[in-house]
Amino acid sequence: MNVRRASEQDIPSIMNLLVQVDMVHHNGRPDLFKGPATKYTEDELKEILKDDTTPVFVCTDDEDLVLGHAFCVFKQMLNDHVLTDIKTLYIDDICVDEYARGRHVGKALYDYVISFARSSGCYNVTLNVWSCNEGAARFYQKMGMVPQKVGMETIL
Repeated sequence: MNVRRASEQDIPSIMNLLVQVDMVHHNGRPDLFKGPATKYTEDELKEILKDDTTPVFVCTDDEDLVLGHAFCVFKQMLNDHVLTDIKTLYIDDICVDEYARGRHVGKALYDYVISFARSSGCYNVTLNVWSCNEGAARFYQKMGMVPQKVGMETIL
């Protein structure tokens, strides 16, 4: 396996993965998530891939077939009244193709993102996980992540 920065040639595979992500969320919260859908259009992805503040990584097999992706966003609040000026790498999305699960693709992507964040001078790596996605929560806890904050809701 190889983890590298995503390129335009990866867009069709990434689009397929984005549908898989959406369906996990749609199946867990059909009141919030349409299905099947993608978070971005191909044109939006092209722009995201060009932007160094939103790095996207893919994990590929020996034939360069995309097995998973990690969408990231650099975040930093400067001169805030309450928050410190730390630089954070936020993982917006990690997805392993349903046909590649159990092959440590997610761990390879996560480890790569952690290394990338360290080398980029980040203080921490953060993400959000939906409560209905218990498998993802277990995976992130296994990687050593701990809850930072909890989002709550009341459905009216």
